[in-house]
Amino acid sequence: MVCNARWALVLGAILVTVSGCSAEQEAGHGAVRTPAPEPEPQLIHPAFDFVEADLASMLDGMPQDIAGTIREDPHGFLSQVLLVLDEPDDLTILVDKDHPLSDGYRPTDLVDLDALSDELVLSRPGHRLRRGATDALLEMSASALGEGITLMVSSAYRSYEYQQTVYARWVEELGAAMADRVSARPGMSQHQLGTAVDFGCICRAFADQPAGRWLRANAHRYGYSLSYPEGYEEVTGYLYEPWHYRYIGRAAAVLEREYFSGLQHYLLTFLHAHRSFLIVSRR
Repeated sequence: MVCNARWALVLGAILVTVSGCSAEQEAGHGAVRTPAPEPEPQLIHPAFDFVEADLASMLDGMPQDIAGTIREDPHGFLSQVLLVLDEPDDLTILVDKDHPLSDGYRPTDLVDLDALSDELVLSRPGHRLRRGATDALLEMSASALGEGITLMVSSAYRSYEYQQTVYARWVEELGAAMADRVSARPGMSQHQLGTAVDFGCICRAFADQPAGRWLRANAHRYGYSLSYPEGYEEVTGYLYEPWHYRYIGRAAAVLEREYFSGLQHYLLTFLHAHRSFLIVSRR
């Protein structure tokens, strides 16, 4: 009797196990499994409402070295972009052969540099420059002079009408094709912005003169940027002009130097293409 009772217990346990497995299998065959939710894409900067894929899309068409530098430090890049967005838009407006200014564009805060002739070296009377660019120029000129370097202002603001005469003179001297490589057509000149300055002799030799070397090393500290660097005519549309600097503001000058290989054109084209998206994406 004891033996039979033991076998009954064993047999009962087996039946319970088999019955349980069968029930689980039947439940498994009939159930619809809910897939695990995919993780939410992570924002790459707390101040912007977009993700890494959005930034990658913005970098399409940029030179690989510039895009790579930005991808390596997207947080630092966007932190500096924030500072640029807080500056007036017209400091970094794109003006070139494809993006001209209207004939009626004229800055409202031009400063007569003649009134500052005791602090600046001017090639002639009549130079004018916007207030922010003037303040930075005064600081930059004082710093250069402290190192024994004289920065002479040779050209500054030019109206649309004045640029017409400048361009016409080059066409008469060189022909239209060559004039387009060395001079901007009216509306296409950065000088119309009132933030561009030509320094010194306005000649290639300026690059190797003390003032030219000093500006190349230091202008960015004051928000000034070389507009037409050597070897980039296909990008900028103009031959090398070591004398032509544009005030873009200190924040933009840092952004250009650290993330755009010191190339103004690529910075300005990036901002031109994506400024609106960056503004609406700001949290």
